[in-house]
Parts: sequence; structure tokens; C-alpha cells
Amino acid sequence: MKIASFHHRGALRFGVVRNDEVLDASALPGAPAGVRELLARGDEGLAWLRAAIETAPRLPLADVKLAAPVPAPRKFLGLGGNYASHLEEAAKLGLVRPPGQVWFNKQVSCVAGPFDEVHRPRVSAQFDYEGELGVVIGRRCRHVRAEEAMTMVAGYVVINDMSVRDWQLRAPTHTLGKSFDTHGPFGPWLVTRDEIADPHALRLRTWVNGELRQDGNTARMIHRIEAMLVELSTAFTLEPGDVLSTGSPAGVGGLMDPPRYLVPGDVVRVEIEGIGHIENRVVQEPLETAR
Repeated sequence: MKIASFHHRGALRFGVVRNDEVLDASALPGAPAGVRELLARGDEGLAWLRAAIETAPRLPLADVKLAAPVPAPRKFLGLGGNYASHLEEAAKLGLVRPPGQVWFNKQVSCVAGPFDEVHRPRVSAQFDYEGELGVVIGRRCRHVRAEEAMTMVAGYVVINDMSVRDWQLRAPTHTLGKSFDTHGPFGPWLVTRDEIADPHALRLRTWVNGELRQDGNTARMIHRIEAMLVELSTAFTLEPGDVLSTGSPAGVGGLMDPPRYLVPGDVVRVEIEGIGHIENRVVQEPLETAR
């Protein structure tokens, strides 16, 4: 299934995308409040959704605005340096491959929809993109074993792990440079685990204004998804709806010679086979922001 969150007539709703329609599960009796709450019901929740959507109202996909599939995850975590190709291009900055997994937080206030505008911040011109496979957790879990890890996965999304490079590199942790508002667009929907035969064999590409910048494959990830879940769940509980961004291949703008950072008017498209694409236009951060 392709599980989507979307805005329609002023309300945030969720449902299942089929072809050019959305089956609105929010309108059905017993519907949970949203996708995170649906996932918290476990296998019963997904079974309810599969059965219930057959009677759900149908909306043209063109008439809704897609939101991030999990609009309010409790955790949004990113894995740095998970592709050898990216580490090779980063070596010019003196960065070396770490001995283990290096995780950082993306504050959940950075979440944006798959086709929302994203802000080049007022405080920096070093605004960059990173196309990545996203993993959405489907079961509350701790101390996960490798052999059971994939059963904890609800499904997959496309992520642009947008980064403000000077803020990212000015501290040992990357949280500030990875967490500016709007810098976590993902979607376009959550493709459930059963729809993806092998998440470690997916072509991943990123374009800027139609120019192909990244062309990688998840087969080239250094740390597989199973290892990620073992590592994280050793330290803390993973919860339904948590989002993991699994790293980016070579081709980011900041490591080109000369660097090619994003400017207002640029359009960034990230596509992963079997899942879909997201596309975000860059605008200058507005002077009036939330307080």
C-alpha cells in the first residue's frame, strides 16, 4: 500500500493512494487520528486499513495536497557517511570514514511535505541537498536482533536530508545544520514493507533544475537497515512512526568544485525506484516566521 497524509478542505487526513486517486481512510468509522496512530496499532491497524479502504470515499489525487506521510514523527534521525562514494568526495574536507555508525538528530520541526517549498536560510548561503532512502518504524521495539529487524519496519519513503553546511560543520554534532525549518521534506507516501522486495537494491537519483546530480543505489550502503535498527534500539526505544534517513551517495552540491549550493528558484527532485519522488522549490526564508 501507499499510505499518504494529505490536506483536503482545510483538514489533515490520511488514506491510501491508488493510481490517480486517494481513498480517504479518515472518513471511516474507527479510524485513528493519523498515520502515526495507525502504525501504533501494529499489524491489526494495517489489516483494518486494507479492509476498510474498499468502502472509503475516493478523492482525485490532483485535488489534495500531500503532506509528509508521518506529519509529526517523534524521532527523525539521520545516518552520516553511509555511502563510500560520499565519503570519497568528503575526503577533500579531511573527513574520514568513522569506525561505526554516526547518527544525528533532525529536529522534528524541520519536517516538510513532499512538494512543499523549502527555505534557504537568512543566515547562510551554504544550503545543500542529500537524496536518501527513509525507513519508517512500524513497531515499538528495543534491543532488536538482526534476524528480526526488518519486521520492525512499516515501510519506506523518499527523503531530502537538506543541510546548511557551515552550521553543520561548526560543531561536532550535526543537529543544528540538519534541523532548520522546512529542511526535512519526505514522502510522497509511505510504501509498506511488503511492496519493496529488497530495500537494498533501489536506484536513488537527485536532480537540481533537471540536471542529474546524484545517481546511486541502496546496494552501496555501508550499513544495512538491519544493522541500523540493532544499533539504535540498543540505546533507546524506537516507536511507530519514527523516521530514519539512511545516508546519501556522492553528488552533493557543497562538495563540487566549485561548490554549487542551492539558491532561490532552484527545484530539487529526489526519486527512488519503487517508491516515487519528491520535488521541492527553494525560496528565500521569509522575514516573518513563527514565534
